[in-house]
Amino acid sequence: MLIFEPPFDKTMPSPGYIKGYPPGVRENGGQYTHAALWLAMAMARSGNGTRAANMMRMLNPVEHARDPEAVWRYGIEPYVVAADVYRLPGRIGQGGWSWYTGSAALMYRAWVEEILGLHVCGETLRLTPVIPGWWDGFRMSYRHDKSIYEIQVDNPEHCERGISWVEMDGQRMKGGVIPLGRNFVKHRIVVRMGNPNQTPNSTQPAPL
Repeated sequence: MLIFEPPFDKTMPSPGYIKGYPPGVRENGGQYTHAALWLAMAMARSGNGTRAANMMRMLNPVEHARDPEAVWRYGIEPYVVAADVYRLPGRIGQGGWSWYTGSAALMYRAWVEEILGLHVCGETLRLTPVIPGWWDGFRMSYRHDKSIYEIQVDNPEHCERGISWVEMDGQRMKGGVIPLGRNFVKHRIVVRMGNPNQTPNSTQPAPL
């Protein structure tokens, strides 16, 4: 996922700092992972779950370990996030500056908040997933202090966004808002994706 392609090389007047990198490295025509994640997040916020998830898979370092050739080309650990991936001639696809915590934290938030749609605000929880249309749904578990929330998201209509209704322990939640507790209790959350106008108790997804 390249930034400023073609790269700045002999550009006049000089664009400044960015030209200090060789063409195809980091922001200068390479993949700068932090900014590439912003693009994936933007796709999710626009409702394009398929493209957002595809971009996130491209940025996932484990995808560079599918075969020995890919491992050697990538050249760094495929289990941590890299700051950048080169488009430098002779080093195309090589990772640089691994264990980059800024991109790692942002990648985690992009998957959990923007695609799986888990949003915690104070003592409430909202679920607004934006996922590929071919997903049937997904499951996840969220712990809030001593309380456990087992979450099941169903996508029978194979849409990319939109919530038809939300239930907690069999009770429909008004506005899709789930109150969070701190006791030794396990709650079951069911989220049905679909057209929010289908039922009188339907909910609108939270603004992203």
